[in-house]
Amino acid sequence: MDQVTSQDSLMNEVVISSKRHLSGDMKTEDLELPLMDFEAIATATHNFSSTNKLGQGGFGIVYKGRLLDGKEIAVKRLSKMSLQGTDEFKNEVRLIARLQHINLVRLLGCCVDKGEKMLIYEYLENLSLDSHLFDKSRRSNLNWQLRFDIANGIARGLLYLHQDSRFRIIHRDLKVSNILLDKNMIPKISDFGMARIFRRDETEANTRKVVGTYGYMSPEYAMNGIFSVKSDVFSFGVLLLEIISGKRSTGFYNSSGDLSLLGCVWRNWKERKGLDIIDPIIIDSLSSTFKTHEILRCIHIGLLCVQERAEDRPAMSSVMVMLGSETTTLPEPKQPAFCVGRGPLEAELSKLGDDEWTVNQITLSVIDAR
Repeated sequence: MDQVTSQDSLMNEVVISSKRHLSGDMKTEDLELPLMDFEAIATATHNFSSTNKLGQGGFGIVYKGRLLDGKEIAVKRLSKMSLQGTDEFKNEVRLIARLQHINLVRLLGCCVDKGEKMLIYEYLENLSLDSHLFDKSRRSNLNWQLRFDIANGIARGLLYLHQDSRFRIIHRDLKVSNILLDKNMIPKISDFGMARIFRRDETEANTRKVVGTYGYMSPEYAMNGIFSVKSDVFSFGVLLLEIISGKRSTGFYNSSGDLSLLGCVWRNWKERKGLDIIDPIIIDSLSSTFKTHEILRCIHIGLLCVQERAEDRPAMSSVMVMLGSETTTLPEPKQPAFCVGRGPLEAELSKLGDDEWTVNQITLSVIDAR
C-alpha cells in the first residue's frame, strides 16, 4: 500500500463524520472531532519552531501553537520513529473524543496529512506535574494544600474513567508527566494512546505487549500482561507517594543500588517514621499537627494502592472516600510490590520483618517499555 493510500485509509478511520462500531457497545455513533489542515498547524506553531517546543517523549514532540482566531493549542506531533504508532494514534482519538471531565485533558482535533499524525489539545499553561514536582525552583510553590488538591483531582479523573464514564477505561500509563496543570493548577490526565476500553462485565484483560513506564507498572501487568482497574490504582498510589515525597519512583532499587521510593516509604512506615519521607518543603510550610496527620493518612492510602496483590488494592471509589474523610478507618497495608530483580541491598528487605515478601523477578529490558 503506498503512502497516499495509507494516509487516506487512516483518515477514513478517524474522520469524525463517519459512522463506526463501538467496542463493547451495539450502537454506532458519530465522532465529533475536527480534522485540521497541516498548513494551519504548521502556521500556528511557526513551522514547528524549537522555540515553541513544550516537551518531548517516546511519541515525538509537543509544540505550543496559536490558531488564527487566537486560541492557544498544544500539538502532539508523532515522530515517524515513535513507539506509538497508528494504532495508538487512532486509539487516543477514539477514546478521548468521547470523554468529558474537568480532570481529563480535552482533545480539540487531529491532523493526518503529508505523512504526519498529530493530535491537537487544549493548551494548559502550567505544563506537566513533573515539571513542578521535580524542579528545584518550582516545587517550592507546591504547598501541601495544593498537592492534596492535585491528588484529589487525579483521583476524581481516574474514578470517572473506571466507573462514571460511558465506557470503562483503563489508562495503563498514569504517571506525573501525563498529568497536566491548567492556569489554576487543576490537574488533567492526558495521553490515552495506551488506554483500553472494558465492557461493564469485564474485570481484567491480558496482553502480550506490555506497555507503560517502569516505576508505575503493577507486578501482575509487568510480569504477566494482566491489566485491570487495579493496575491504574497501583499507578495512582505511586503517583500519590511521589507528590508527598517530591521524589521520583524508579522501582524498588535506583540505579546506584540503593532503596528507591517504594522501598524507602515501606521501610519508614514499618519503623513508624513516615514523616521522614515527606518533602521537606511542605514540612516547613505546615502550621498544624492536623495537616501532618492528613499527610500521614495519604501515605497510608498510597501504600494501600501499591500492595503487591491486585485484590488487596482498593477501588478508586474507596480511595476517594479515604481521601475525603478523616474518620474512615484504614486497613493496614500489606507488602508493596517491588517490581525489580534482586539488587545488592536485598538484605535490607529481611529487616522489614514481613514474612509475606515475594520478589518479582523482572529485568529492566522487559518492563521498561517506554
